Amino acid sequence: MAMADSAHSDQQNPVTKRGGGDPASRGRTTIADGVVEKIAGLAARDVVGVHAMGSGLSRTLGAVRDRVPGGGSGKSGVTRGVKAEVGEVQTALDLEIVVDYGVSISDVAGAVRENVIAAVERMTSLEVVEVNIAVSDVKLPEDEEEEPETRLQ
Repeated sequence: MAMADSAHSDQQNPVTKRGGGDPASRGRTTIADGVVEKIAGLAARDVVGVHAMGSGLSRTLGAVRDRVPGGGSGKSGVTRGVKAEVGEVQTALDLEIVVDYGVSISDVAGAVRENVIAAVERMTSLEVVEVNIAVSDVKLPEDEEEEPETRLQ
């Protein structure tokens, strides 16, 4: 008799399921290239031996652009030297770095790859298929900081 009561009560209060599957999987998440570029740029800068990102020219132009009101339409300092191609489940990155004099470039490049891949995959769940690194310059100890002279006050 208890089984009949149980079956009877299920018929009176049917469970209504809406949608299909886990709510977290309903819909699609897209991640902009710029988001991945920011994550990668910050992760690369955290590596000891990386002096700067981007070529000397891009850093100089960026510093001047940052000082001109309304001139910040280019890449921000965080994404300078970083280019990402983002697909639905994978991403590929190109980084341009300046290293400090005296460091092992291969060790720095390896550490940058590891840090960038870990940060991007952890934050975005995208698979990083490659991180290409171009070393564009070496910062010598006697080099002054490259602050461009500007006439703007």
